[in-house]
Amino acid sequence: MKLVLTCEHAFNTIPQEYQNLFTNAMETLESHRGYDPGALDLFKELKDLSDFSFYHETGRLLVEVNRSKGHSNLFSAFTKNLSGKQKNEILTQYYFPYRDSVEKQISSIIEKGEKVLHFSVHTFTPKLDEEIRNTDIGLLYDPSRSEEKEFSKKFKQNIKNQNPELKIRFNYPYLGKADGFTTYLRKKFHENYLGIELEVNQKFVPQNKMEYRIKNAVFIALKEVG
Repeated sequence: MKLVLTCEHAFNTIPQEYQNLFTNAMETLESHRGYDPGALDLFKELKDLSDFSFYHETGRLLVEVNRSKGHSNLFSAFTKNLSGKQKNEILTQYYFPYRDSVEKQISSIIEKGEKVLHFSVHTFTPKLDEEIRNTDIGLLYDPSRSEEKEFSKKFKQNIKNQNPELKIRFNYPYLGKADGFTTYLRKKFHENYLGIELEVNQKFVPQNKMEYRIKNAVFIALKEVG
């Protein structure tokens, strides 16, 4: 099985030509709405385990590469009122190149008769809309896909073996079947594709660096389950 590692929300970077749309938006850009703090740090820790790795360099508030084309949240409050032409330019320059490169790599592996484990690295804010997110690590997968379910069970146990106190939940704080890049790719690749989203609580992320014990636990769990 080949490991394809991705990180969709690594940065909050807005290209120069669109920065006028984000005047006085620095606080939002530096929050969980702008990117996933700690996700790139964890991605770099796991990169040595991967056969192929991709991270997106543009902020999600320009265009959300973890949403399908046509989704209501594809464009943020800062970009949703742009003209159709402007939106298409953003998609052409910043959305499709990333998604297409990942999809083509996965397709190439599957065409050779091999399986793909797509492991997408994310983090989540501990509190959203006054609700405390009650988990440390979330594993998002499609419950109807037995291999994804089995992988998630093994991965959870591997982390528990190292850190029994960590709370790990399946399909929380989001549903694995909700719209996302892995959901899109499952429809493209009905066989030999496993799409797992890892969600780590940002309470473990001071100054955009994830605590070493969490990074190490995830590294060992992924290495052992592979």
